[in-house]
Amino acid sequence: MTLHEEAAWRALSTRDARFDGRLFVGVTSTGIYCRPVCRVRTPRRENCRFFPSAALAESQGFRPCLRCRPELAPGLSLTDSSSVLAQQAARLLEQAAHEGLDPPLSDIAARLGVTDRHLRRIFGQAHGVTPIDYLTTQRLLLAKHLLTDTALPITQVALAVGFASVRRFNAAFAERYRMSPSALRRDRDDAGTNDSEHATPAQAHAPTALRLAWRPPYDVQGVLGFFAQRAIVGVEVVDSLLLRRTLQVPHRGQLLGGWVGMQFEPARHEVRVQVSPSLVPAWGSVVQRVRQCLDLDAEPALIDAALATVPGRQEPGVRVPSGLDGFEIAVRVILGQQVTVSAARTLTHRLVARFGAPIETPWPGLNRLFPTARTLAEATPAQIGELGIVCQRVRALQALATEVEAGRLALHRAAPLDSTLAALQALPGIGDWSAQLIAMRALAWPDAWPASDIGVLQALDTRDPREATARAEPWRPWRAYAVMRLWLPPAAPPESTPSRS
Repeated sequence: MTLHEEAAWRALSTRDARFDGRLFVGVTSTGIYCRPVCRVRTPRRENCRFFPSAALAESQGFRPCLRCRPELAPGLSLTDSSSVLAQQAARLLEQAAHEGLDPPLSDIAARLGVTDRHLRRIFGQAHGVTPIDYLTTQRLLLAKHLLTDTALPITQVALAVGFASVRRFNAAFAERYRMSPSALRRDRDDAGTNDSEHATPAQAHAPTALRLAWRPPYDVQGVLGFFAQRAIVGVEVVDSLLLRRTLQVPHRGQLLGGWVGMQFEPARHEVRVQVSPSLVPAWGSVVQRVRQCLDLDAEPALIDAALATVPGRQEPGVRVPSGLDGFEIAVRVILGQQVTVSAARTLTHRLVARFGAPIETPWPGLNRLFPTARTLAEATPAQIGELGIVCQRVRALQALATEVEAGRLALHRAAPLDSTLAALQALPGIGDWSAQLIAMRALAWPDAWPASDIGVLQALDTRDPREATARAEPWRPWRAYAVMRLWLPPAAPPESTPSRS
C-alpha cells in the first residue's frame, strides 16, 4: 500500500469529512463505492480500492452507495495547476449534465481552444477516464439525486439530465448501477431516505428539496454576514441560517422565474436547497448555481494552511460567496466602483425597483427579480442615469448587458479565464479591479486578486497595490480567499466569553 493509500485509509477509518469529494472508496466484496464519510461499518482494508473521482470508480465497475450517496459530495476547486485545462473541461461537462445537454466533444474542445484529440489525451491523464465517461457519470449521479430526493416523474428526470429518451436512460442507468430507476425509487420509498428527520410525511416526497454537502470547516456566519450586508430589498433575505432569494434561470429556450431557499445545517455539513415549483424543471442548473454561490466545493484543508499569515478574520473555513447569476454579480461589481458597500446596495436596489420584473412568492419580502441583460441593454441611458448612476457606469452596464445578451460573454465558473478577463476589460468602464472581482465571484477563480481594492489595502496597511501584491505572493493560488479574510470583520466572541476590562 502506497503512502497515498495510507492517507486514504486513515481518512476512511476516521470518516474524515475534509476528504469528502476528494476521495472515494470502492469495496471489492460488494462492488459498491462510497464517500469517506459513509456511516456503514468500515470495510476490510484489503477489500478497499481508492479513487480520486466518482467517474473513475464507476469506470472500474463499482456502483454508488445508496446510503452515503456520492452524488451529494462536494466537487473540487479549480486552481492554476498544469491540469487546469482538464479541470475546465470537467466543469463544462458537469454544467452540460446539470443543464440537461449532451454536447459533442468537439464543441467542448472548441470552447477551450484545443482539438478533440488533445482534449481526450489531457483529460484522460488528469481524470483517468474519457470525457464521455465523465459526462455519463455526472448525468447519472444527478439522475440518482433527483430520483432519491424528488418526486419528479422518471421521464422528466431522463430529460433533465440530457437523455433523449427514457429507454436510453433506463439502459444506461441499469448498465452502470445494476438496477432500474424505478427500482431505486421503490427502495427510496421503502427505506424512507428522503431526509425524514427534517420533513413531514407530506413534504418527504415533495419535488422541491435537495441536499448538498460541503467539506468542513465552513465559516457559515462569515458567508451569511456577507450576504446580509449586501441583501437587496425584494430580491434576497437572510434569516438566521436561511438565505432565500428570487431567481430567473434560462431553460430550453425560456426564462423560468421563481425562488430558491438555502438552509444551512452545520451539524450535517450540508445545505438543504428548496425551490419554487416553477424552477423544478431547471433543478440541475439550480444545483450548480447554489454550489458556486455558497462555494461548497472549496477545500479548506489546503486553503487555510496557505493563508496562515493573512491578517484579519481567522475563522477556519473561509469561503468566497458568489451569487446565483454571473450577470447579476458583474452588475453589482460595476455599481460598487469607487463607492461604499452601502452606497452600492442603494444603487442596486434602485436598479431592481426600476427594471426588475415583479414576481409573486409566499414571502412578502421577496417580490422582485433582478433585471435581465436584455432589459438593461434595451433601456435608454437616461432611464438608468436618472437612478443616480453616473454616465461612465451606465455605459459599462449597457456594454456588459449587450455582450451577455448576445452570447459573446459567459459569466460562470466553467468560462475560460484569460479570454473572459480580456473581453471584460475591453468594455468601457471595466478595469483590472472590476475584472478581478468578477473573476473572483462570477467565474469562481480562486486566485483572483483585486490589488487596488481599498478594503484590501487598508487591511494590509498600505496604499501601494504593488506592495500588496508582493505580500500576497505566498497566498497563491488562493488569493481570492485571502481577500475574503481581509474584507470580513473578526468573528464575534461567544456570549459566554467574559469581556476584557
